[in-house]
Amino acid sequence: MVLTNGNEIFNNARKGKYAVGAFNINDLEWTRGILAAAQETQTPILVQTSMGAAKYMGGYELCLHLVQDTIKSMGITVPVVMHLDHGNYEAAKECIEVGYNSVMFDGHDLPFDENLEKTKEIVKLAHAKGISVEAEVGSIGGTEDGITGAGELADVEEAKTLAATGVDYLAVGIGNIHGVYPENWQGLSFDRLKELADVIDTPLVLHGGSGIPKEQIIKAISMGISKVNVNTELQLAFAKATREYIEAGHDQDVDAKGYDPRKLLAPGTKAITDTTIERIKWFGTPSI
Repeated sequence: MVLTNGNEIFNNARKGKYAVGAFNINDLEWTRGILAAAQETQTPILVQTSMGAAKYMGGYELCLHLVQDTIKSMGITVPVVMHLDHGNYEAAKECIEVGYNSVMFDGHDLPFDENLEKTKEIVKLAHAKGISVEAEVGSIGGTEDGITGAGELADVEEAKTLAATGVDYLAVGIGNIHGVYPENWQGLSFDRLKELADVIDTPLVLHGGSGIPKEQIIKAISMGISKVNVNTELQLAFAKATREYIEAGHDQDVDAKGYDPRKLLAPGTKAITDTTIERIKWFGTPSI
């Protein structure tokens, strides 16, 4: 299956009141684990890299080739969107040049007028090459690639203005945060989500999907959320499975080499697949 920009996928999701999962990768094992889940469930999926993860893996072009080649080697037949997650202006432009199918320009930390103008420019550059664009309005809480947000609610008028630039999907702040949710978290603001969904036809994006209770995610999807980002939950699942494998002593294969990194990483990879499958079921994404 060739990579796709996902526009039709997300428009269908908005109309059908389901969501498509967007899952971050950090290396080959994460890539294989996420793609295996998409293939097993026969659902479309976003494979996305943050700026930090792409730097760690060797750059955006390498990440794109990694995903493309892994799709080929695994015989993946479902639609896959290669997406930049929380990119700044320069990162978004670089990913457009490299050939990502979709880019997120995250200008929420800029003055709104500057966010608006740079979003327009990214839309122009991306759409000229058939690449979709995600923008963000309203700070999403927590820290992502060194940018910290307070978790504010998106301004409805600003959201309407940003959507009018022609972005293909829009990330909105509705009380969601990145990372682990604190015990005193107040939950998603469904009142604000309704206000946004009532005036914006653009598919809406929920960041910080890890840790939000299932019932809140399902309700948000029914109200217009068409893309849900999941990262922290995969990190925790990978770490837990790897730690349990080591604590059980399985990392030491005394009858062979004494240490086999492939065996060490296998439980974490399986945990990523299992967690991704579980979340896909939450989102109600129909099989192809």
